[in-house]
Amino acid sequence: MTVQDDLAALADICGIVPHFYDLHGQQLPTSPETQRALLAANGIDVSTDDAIQSSLAQLRFDRDDRWFPDEIIVEAGVEAWQNFGLGAAWDIRLDESDDILVSGEPRDQITVPPLDPGIYTLTATASGRTEVITVIAAPKTLPSVPDLTGATRLWGMNLALYGLRSERNAGLGDFADLGAVAQIAGGQGADFVGINPLHAMGYADQAAISPYSPSHRGYLNTACIALDVLPGAGDAGDFADLRASETVAYQDHKPRHAAALETAFATFLTKADPVDAQSFAAFQSNGGDDLRKFATFEALSEIYGPDWRQWPDTPANPDPARVTFHMWLQWVADRQLSDAQAQAKAGGMALGLYLDLAVGSRRDGAESWCAQTAIAQGVSIGAPPDHLSPAGQNWDLAAFAPRKLKAERYRPLRRIIAQTIRHAGIIRIDHVLGLNRSYWIPDDGSPGGYIHQPFESLLAVIKIDAARYNCAVIGEDLGLVPDGFRDTMRAHGFYGYSVLQYEKDDSGAFRTSDAGSAQVLSCFATHDTPTVKGYETGHDIDWWENLSWVDRETAENMREQRKADVSRYTENGDFSTNVHGMLAGSSACFAAVQLDDVLGAKEAQNLPGTIDEHPNWRRKYDIALEDLNDAPALNAMAALMTDAGR
Repeated sequence: MTVQDDLAALADICGIVPHFYDLHGQQLPTSPETQRALLAANGIDVSTDDAIQSSLAQLRFDRDDRWFPDEIIVEAGVEAWQNFGLGAAWDIRLDESDDILVSGEPRDQITVPPLDPGIYTLTATASGRTEVITVIAAPKTLPSVPDLTGATRLWGMNLALYGLRSERNAGLGDFADLGAVAQIAGGQGADFVGINPLHAMGYADQAAISPYSPSHRGYLNTACIALDVLPGAGDAGDFADLRASETVAYQDHKPRHAAALETAFATFLTKADPVDAQSFAAFQSNGGDDLRKFATFEALSEIYGPDWRQWPDTPANPDPARVTFHMWLQWVADRQLSDAQAQAKAGGMALGLYLDLAVGSRRDGAESWCAQTAIAQGVSIGAPPDHLSPAGQNWDLAAFAPRKLKAERYRPLRRIIAQTIRHAGIIRIDHVLGLNRSYWIPDDGSPGGYIHQPFESLLAVIKIDAARYNCAVIGEDLGLVPDGFRDTMRAHGFYGYSVLQYEKDDSGAFRTSDAGSAQVLSCFATHDTPTVKGYETGHDIDWWENLSWVDRETAENMREQRKADVSRYTENGDFSTNVHGMLAGSSACFAAVQLDDVLGAKEAQNLPGTIDEHPNWRRKYDIALEDLNDAPALNAMAALMTDAGR
């Protein structure tokens, strides 16, 4: 065999896809340079020809030498007969526990007894040899909306939490605002309220503002902590100028908000209610080493800066008091988010909070530092060219290496999923295709390529926590996906994601979901797309022309096509009313409307491909939260949804 043959065989064992189809249906091979880069990212030595041969031989030996599989998936609560045993004595423990739950006598086959949802280890010993098998016990499907609510067609409202104005916040929408807007929407008949990701952004990072580029997805954004309900933080009146600003003043908000949190922590240390002190102690205990490690990162980042890649090889131990402070911040944020969900449910919502799980974390942030042994090195998550982004995308986000993640029994990912799901009635997984295969872009300039993920195992891990917290799951499945992918996801209980402005039939008319695709959330727009008003007026095309993404002639042609698209829905009334009427009357399980569209906003929350050219993640709503319930536009939207049977 040649070195190229060995490299291809090694890539195959590690799940690197040999080719994929681009936007135009052309097959693109994965180059040898890309194979090398992706293998190295997985910790495989491919530095020389000899190293490639040696790595291939070792992986083949590791695979062929095992007597038993390294992992099995069983249905929770159901006895599962396995076609292996070889007369082994065996026992089963909950992962990371020394307590034996069940043990078995030597048999030629092992029968796994009914297990609660969770991750277990099965240790089998035969002929003096011991092997450990990961057992993932998961429900057959995710919770369904009918099972959770008794209903089949619901509606809700999506909004940018940071953009909420209120008389009491600190210039950035917070967890108290979230509870309040959920009660308002619930009173109008909505069953969920969806917001941007709430992941930790990095306490010492003054520049990060995109909720889709977080520092750690397993912890919360403490900038959303409501100060006026926190003993010792004082009145938020000092933030009047930030409340009055037209856009979120992140650079001014962060240090002033942090100073108030410092004061509140000092108050807690000296005057904490005994019940609160006990609750915080339990939170620290339950958080374990993961929480302490994250808090250590936050404390170190205050000393050395937010990018851990620039730290000394052996950083000094941070002040234990600062580590405790950052654990306390997470406790406060967790309590306030829990309260917001309680308010949503008390306000009449069947599901309450609809939270978003970003596709990855920043490569310089806490998640990639805390989980270094599971992170792929030298690559970034991205996407090849597709109809959403014809130039392709490099998100500069860290990726979990599938072999490394599997070796850790998915613990880093399990922590992230549990955090997102525990206070939600619904979660949305951004770019859910990443559960099946990820598109990695090497730092060395090689073309990007796909690598398979342990798909069935990741689905099982999600089902475990969804069942534990009674949560429905939406998978954002826009763009290019493999044949059969959506059908597989629906069979596991995932709801799909349908954006009306991208759903058109052959004549160019909008196409809503029919009875065969009711297992979706349907909306007209997202944070990344034109709003209804922006679409109607061609405001997004204006941006493309102003940024020289298209020339004037192309822009004019786009405007003419847009006018034709819009004219179909303005002959018998208002464009916004008609498209929302289509959503309301569709068979989609979820119909989601944006607060931007309720209020007739023209500007999108984000214009992909820009940073400072467009007011991304900064724009506030034109109405105060205290006035929202009486807004005629919200009342009209609620009536539209109710009249359609939602």
